Parts: sequence; structure tokens; C-alpha cells
Amino acid sequence: MKPTQTFDSKREMTKTNRREFLRIGSASLAFPLLAGLHLGCAPDEDGDSPAGDSATDSGSSENKFTSETGAEMKIQYLEIVSPDAEAVCASYEQMLGLQFSEPIAAFGNARVADLPTGGKFGVRAPLRDDEGPVVRPYFLVEDIEASVAQAAEAGAQIAMPPMDMPGQGKFAVFIHGGIEQGFWQL
Repeated sequence: MKPTQTFDSKREMTKTNRREFLRIGSASLAFPLLAGLHLGCAPDEDGDSPAGDSATDSGSSENKFTSETGAEMKIQYLEIVSPDAEAVCASYEQMLGLQFSEPIAAFGNARVADLPTGGKFGVRAPLRDDEGPVVRPYFLVEDIEASVAQAAEAGAQIAMPPMDMPGQGKFAVFIHGGIEQGFWQL
């Protein structure tokens, strides 16, 4: 006869499962994002999507999400911060065939891969002792100042106000609901 599991052992089992989940690491959490999205994808001058499908002709594409109000969302830059950035880069090189640059100072010493769809994927080590692992998407916007103001109005904490990145555009970081994310304006 099996002993009945007590509440305490269930709670311990839940803690163990949570610890195991956290051990997966931020890199493996980003894999579904990369596998399912064409980051920074946009139609070319002829209006065709880079993959040559007709999704763009009907007003939708794999990288573009349109809300009921008509607002579109595209991810321009996906950033992974990891204490073992080199291992994360190596795994994405092996899994997805990405080719990362040497560290780029303007990107916080991230190693950056240019994606065939026009977006960028960067992996870097933490810049501060208190910066933990994170997967941070940057959404492409037309007016970064207005987008930051709307995020603040919606209750987001602005962690980094709009900042120029020479030759790359502007970016900003905000935290909403405990989730770090950003805006990017080309």
C-alpha cells in the first residue's frame, strides 16, 4: 500500500518542479519565439513577403500581429541576457544555423546575428551584478516617444527612456507586469 502524500510533500514537489523549470534557462525559453516568429520581417518593395508567400497580400504575415483595433506588432530585436552568453550563442549556432558577430559595444557587447528577415538577435552577458537572465523582445514602433508615453500611462515602469543607438535607431526598455520588454524605432 502506498502512503498518502501530505500537503507538505505536494508543496515540496511543486517547489522542485519550479526549480527544474528555472534551470532550463532563458535561452531555451526563447527558442519557441525564434522558431515561430520571423523577427523583423517586412514585405519588400514589391509588397511580397521575404518568404514569397501571399500572406502579406491579405494584410497578415507570420511576423505581424494585428489587434482588433488594427494596431500591428513586429519584433525588431530579440535580446537574451545570460551569464553564459558564449554557450547560448553556440547552442543557437548549432540548433538554428545562426552566425553571431564578435561582441558589439553599441549593443552592450552582445554578439548579434542578423536574421534573414531583417531583424536582429543579440546575446550578451549581464551588464550589472544585479541584472539577471532575461529574454527581452523589442517591438518595432513608428514613434518611440509616443509609445513610451502610452506604456507609462498603462502602468509600465520605464526602465530606460528612449536612447539613440547610432546607425541602428532608438530603443527604450519598460517593465509591465514584471515582464521586461522594449520598443525599437528605426
